[in-house]
Amino acid sequence: MKVFAKQYPHWVVCFALIVLVSFYYLVWASDRYVSHANVVLESPQISTPEVDFSTLLSGSGATNTSDMLLMRDFLLSTDMLQLLVEKADFRQHYSENGDIFSRLSDPDVPMEELYDYYLKRVSVELDEYAGVLRIDVEAYTPEEAHKIAQLLISEGERHMNEMGRRLAEEQVRFLEVQVDEMKKQFDQTRKELLDYQNKNGLVSPTGTVESLSSVVATLEGQLAMLKAQKTALSSYQSARSSEMTRVESQINALNQQISQERDRLARQTGNALNSVSSQYQTLQLQAQFAQDSYSGALSALQNTRIEAARKLKQVSVLQSPTLPQYAEKPERLYDITVFAVIAMFVTLIINMLILIIKDHRD
Repeated sequence: MKVFAKQYPHWVVCFALIVLVSFYYLVWASDRYVSHANVVLESPQISTPEVDFSTLLSGSGATNTSDMLLMRDFLLSTDMLQLLVEKADFRQHYSENGDIFSRLSDPDVPMEELYDYYLKRVSVELDEYAGVLRIDVEAYTPEEAHKIAQLLISEGERHMNEMGRRLAEEQVRFLEVQVDEMKKQFDQTRKELLDYQNKNGLVSPTGTVESLSSVVATLEGQLAMLKAQKTALSSYQSARSSEMTRVESQINALNQQISQERDRLARQTGNALNSVSSQYQTLQLQAQFAQDSYSGALSALQNTRIEAARKLKQVSVLQSPTLPQYAEKPERLYDITVFAVIAMFVTLIINMLILIIKDHRD
């Protein structure tokens, strides 16, 4: 034995380490209980007034995966750790329990060291194939592991809802201000339009212009017919005949009437119907634009309120946090086997290096 130890000290060290590690895992290592939970994030299925074809094609799976990744980052954040310190006595539990190698070295360690320890005891992984968030919590008592897992689920849901609600509320407040401003603008343009109608005594100047244009066109048609009749009469009657006099009188009357109607439609002195109609159309367009803007703002506000409700997240628990019945950690035989295999593999490499060096020396 002494000869073997002298010739192969590295193998002696390897076997000694395997014995020590085996003694630690079999006798000394403290039991750690693991609470398991599986959850998914769901949003309320609220129908919207409009259907987006691109949404139908893309679906909502990508959004749900993104939300679960955000929840995972929060559960593994220092903010979540701080909540566990306040509500689950995280520092005290992990510093007062466990063996010297697995417990928290000091309850007052800096947050950076505590966070590194937290990541060793809490696992949150996204199963992308199943679309499930799997939460595992290790603690030195079943009750503590169950308590921490429950807090992770409840605080994760609260954080996701608060984040979505805060963004939605800001959008709703902005749109409410815009709606109020557009309503005032719409009321003002409608008032200006009504005042203009009352001032000119016309409900629709545009309609009046169209009516007068139609009258002028009719009168001009009648005038053309009378002029043709006059031409025909002049071929066989004298200019002083009663028939020619009557037709001439009608032509003069139509010319005078047409001149008056055209003067109403357009005159250089102002207040012509075409000018009134042009100003009326401008006011009408402003009022219509204000109405469309107000209507669009109301629609956007309603859609945003519906979207705010859809942003609320509900954590659906597929598997409630378990209350462990036995200690799953450490996996004693597995850890001993893995360490032994690695130690022997490393020792074998060292042994080969030693033999190679000896061969070169010889």
